[in-house]
Amino acid sequence: MNGFIRNLSKVALLIVMSIASQAFGQVSTGTIAGTVIDVSGSVTPGASVRVTNSATGIVSETRTSSSGLYSVPNLQPGSYNISVSAAGFSEQLVNDIQVRVGAEQEVNFTLRLGEVTEKIVVMTGAPDIDLVSSTTMPVVGERTIVDLPLNGRDWTSLANLQPGVAGVRTQPAVAVSNQRANRGVGSQLTVGGARPQQNNYRVDGISINDYSNGGPGGVIGSNLGVDAIQEFSVVTSNATADYGKSAGGIINAVTKTGANKLHGSVYEFLRNSALDARDEFDLPGQIAQFRRNQFGASASGPIVRERTFVFGDYEGLRQYKGINVTSNVPNADARSGLLCVNSACASKVKNPVSPTVVPYLTFYPLPNAGTVNSPTSDIGTFAYNTPQISHENYFTTRADHKLSDKDSLAGTYFYDSGDLESPDPFGVRVTGNIAKRQLATIGVSHTFSASLLNSIKFGYSRVVSIAPTTLSAINPAAGDVNLGFVPTLPVGLINIGGVSNFQGGLKATGEFDFHLNSYQVYDDVYLTRGKHAIKMGFAFERLQNNQLGTSNPNGQYI
Repeated sequence: MNGFIRNLSKVALLIVMSIASQAFGQVSTGTIAGTVIDVSGSVTPGASVRVTNSATGIVSETRTSSSGLYSVPNLQPGSYNISVSAAGFSEQLVNDIQVRVGAEQEVNFTLRLGEVTEKIVVMTGAPDIDLVSSTTMPVVGERTIVDLPLNGRDWTSLANLQPGVAGVRTQPAVAVSNQRANRGVGSQLTVGGARPQQNNYRVDGISINDYSNGGPGGVIGSNLGVDAIQEFSVVTSNATADYGKSAGGIINAVTKTGANKLHGSVYEFLRNSALDARDEFDLPGQIAQFRRNQFGASASGPIVRERTFVFGDYEGLRQYKGINVTSNVPNADARSGLLCVNSACASKVKNPVSPTVVPYLTFYPLPNAGTVNSPTSDIGTFAYNTPQISHENYFTTRADHKLSDKDSLAGTYFYDSGDLESPDPFGVRVTGNIAKRQLATIGVSHTFSASLLNSIKFGYSRVVSIAPTTLSAINPAAGDVNLGFVPTLPVGLINIGGVSNFQGGLKATGEFDFHLNSYQVYDDVYLTRGKHAIKMGFAFERLQNNQLGTSNPNGQYI
């Protein structure tokens, strides 16, 4: 296995060196770099540098170059301890260095003359500031993610806290619609004034944008799995070349890893409209029902201490949301043929109702609010509390394994599946949205020498959206092909002036199906030469974006 990884890394290294001008790369890890000098200000070449992950105990080693420079790349975000030693100098140890996702932390050392067995410990870590690059990249850490209350437990909503980031309203408020699905169901953000479709979302270095190139999200628009996110950064400007694929902002997240200690959590969150106040859209004396239940558990720990670690998280969502919808429908007089003579409706005239029309009146409910059977109108108001019922299940698992002192392996998989259903405003049929997401990644790293490291990662992202689709009929006439405008199909959309549109029977809604497959490969080479720390690499992505859409498939009568 180790030989295979070394051979794979060598092949990838040759490819990268031959096309190094294409500077793309992985951005899910961080780097610690700096210089080592003595008290006289002279550089200290050949000094031994050991970087130890505080949680897992995994050690990464390197040596300073002839210019006293060291660089330890490809580190998982977290807390690290660094020790530096050289012949004739006391060993120096710095604790609690925080490595952030996609960032480079500069830590410099000044060695003092002394015995090799003498150790100088600096308990305060370096400031959590990127002193290396000009990239504007605020980081949302684990404490912020866990401690701040999140509506719907959507971790991407925390990006709104960063300067230059704001949410935009580019989607219809009604969730069950093809207009919303066509733009993607995830949260829409503008970063530095860029359009939402110009942003790039990454998890563990793999792009997870949806089929519209918009923000990812589950069936209700939120990104579950907040307990699985260690931290994420929001690159708002001056993105480095290794990000690529973005003219806007970059939301770059990394999942949690296991550690030498066993950790776990169980949680449940409940929201209920029983404690809500009536708003201006609710009917008199009524409050739209709302119940949201989110529950789950997470666990992490070692399989083999200081070598193999696993993490897993599950989250479920069950939601019932009532939405008050009002429609204009024919009143009882109009249904019997008693119609107003003019717009003022000073008088009404009885007209015979065509037998051809009578069967279609079953699709229009009688008014139950407002001008019910008013003598001065042909229409009334039908108020309907439309329930939207959502189910969603999400889980993430990650494994990290140190194969040897020079080889490491990591993999991530998450799966998100949800559905949302709701009846139409007339209560004739039930429609729904179906959304599914998957992500799989595997990455291997090999250290050729103290100054040369290669890392390669493979990823697969899949997004499926079917919205809206007809699920069932409430009124049996919705499936009657004898009432259809097109042979063998049920009734379609009906548009009558002054009356709200009837949206049609079974399969009458314009359904849009999206299936996106994204295959990705990234390779990075980290090379230290003299005063220079060089990173070069390439990215490859193959997209299969299959779309099928129809508009008014059962026809429309105006």
